[in-house]
Amino acid sequence: MADSTSLIVNKEAKGGWNAAVFIMVVEMTERFAFYGLASNLMTFLTNELGQSTATAAKHINTWLGVSYLFPILGAFLADSILGRFKTVLLSSFVYLLGMVMLPLSVTVVAPRLREKAFFMALYVMAVGEGGHKPCVMTFAADQFGEASTEEKATKTSFFNYWYLSIVLGSSIAVLALVFIQERVSWSAGFSVIAGSVVIAILIFLIGIPRYRKQVPVGSPFTRVAQVIVAATKKWRLSTTRHHYGICYEEGTEEDKSLESTTNAHLLARTNQFRFLDKATIIDEVDNTSNKNRNPWRLCPVSQVEEVKLILRLVPIWISLIMFCATLTQLNTFFLKQGSMMNRTIGDHFTIPPAAFQSIVGVTILIVIPIYDRVFVPNVRKITNHHSGITSLQRIGVGLFIATFNMMVCGFVEAKRLRVARDHGLIDSPKVVVPMSSLWLLPQYILVGIGDVFTIVGMQELFYDQMPETMRSIGAAIFMSVVGVGSFVSTGIISAVQTISKSHGEEWLVNNLNRAHLDYFYWVIASLNAVSLCFYLFMANRFVYKKVQDKDDGVEGEREE
Repeated sequence: MADSTSLIVNKEAKGGWNAAVFIMVVEMTERFAFYGLASNLMTFLTNELGQSTATAAKHINTWLGVSYLFPILGAFLADSILGRFKTVLLSSFVYLLGMVMLPLSVTVVAPRLREKAFFMALYVMAVGEGGHKPCVMTFAADQFGEASTEEKATKTSFFNYWYLSIVLGSSIAVLALVFIQERVSWSAGFSVIAGSVVIAILIFLIGIPRYRKQVPVGSPFTRVAQVIVAATKKWRLSTTRHHYGICYEEGTEEDKSLESTTNAHLLARTNQFRFLDKATIIDEVDNTSNKNRNPWRLCPVSQVEEVKLILRLVPIWISLIMFCATLTQLNTFFLKQGSMMNRTIGDHFTIPPAAFQSIVGVTILIVIPIYDRVFVPNVRKITNHHSGITSLQRIGVGLFIATFNMMVCGFVEAKRLRVARDHGLIDSPKVVVPMSSLWLLPQYILVGIGDVFTIVGMQELFYDQMPETMRSIGAAIFMSVVGVGSFVSTGIISAVQTISKSHGEEWLVNNLNRAHLDYFYWVIASLNAVSLCFYLFMANRFVYKKVQDKDDGVEGEREE
């Protein structure tokens, strides 16, 4: 009977790009559905359901937050019970159920119940997202090995092109579905979304013979709890005593089994969070025990280092919250801002406000190949790093771009307000301000460039720097910061409304010509700047994985 902590990998000639491409197409199709809904949700809530701008923004942020927090539960089920493949498959059917409920909510349901039915569909989708989001990326990344520098470089390219497939799907959705929703009907647009999810499930099933699958390893939180309990029991002991499992020969049988079956590495001891090292100390009770090692009293170094990996990511996670709060403006205030500007081409064609989000996608589609094929090879010659720059450096560049972008947004909105005042449109919110929507191009382009650095860097960091048996959890942690960022954005909106109203002039009113959205953007920019400083402080002290060598050496501190 296999040990519950061991992970068995199908070692047949499976995996690689031949398998990953199926999963990438599935993700592209699923993102087509998600962004086909999310990109124009502000318009639906305000125009069709009659909600105010601030209320709609809060509802969108709350839904997005729940959608990105449910993956924690989905990841736990995948890593401990179901496995990633089964979790992706089952959650896809739940996601499909929510998608089918969308067109029904605007056609079959009575008008007085329409809003409740619509939000019920949204949150059923959120449950489905909980299983799909954290597992589909890690399942695709599992198709590639890590045994050599070449394989690691391939995996780095995978993360770039994985995000590229997401952006391609979302860009097609923004360009096509927005026009269907606004020019044909919302029910038709929602029906197309549901059909795309059916196609995604079929493609996923076709690729089954090619996939490299993994068996769940049991609850990953048990190993974490064991370290904390063992360290607490021995908190009075000195760390100068002999440690259990400090070299390869002393590693536990289950850890060596895990290494041999998963190509995982035993981790070497590091000097951070030294209190946890007490869990590895062999005391009198451990020496006199004739029984097998008690895992709640004595843990090997590699297990302790797994817990340290998680703890190291916590301050990085915190420093990324404001970046994710900034991203929510793309689906809320950016859209309302564009709806009040001149979007006409020629005499008869008007660009839907949500269509501007395709600029972000086009930017990413252009920048990622340049980054992967030009930037990385040239920088690699200088740094000798397989990714050109580290994940943390990549994220830092993106955070700076996001901060600068919110400043640009503030300047553009200030100009729009001046134009509205100059033309006497302060109290005419339904009249288009005679200012070209092309002024919005820089902020959408900068969002795309920032995403190439930060989002892809986050995906890579939270995959590589998690224990191999907890990588679905790592993906969920990465996604949870997006969810928390959405809730933080809602909190900022509420705080700004309350504080500004108490001073006599509310900043975020329905009439944007009388609002001060520019001030709000400057608040976001300031908070981003503070967050960037905190990130730089923590990233400069971050310690990458240190891997034990089988010859009782340490391969060195490195980014896996």
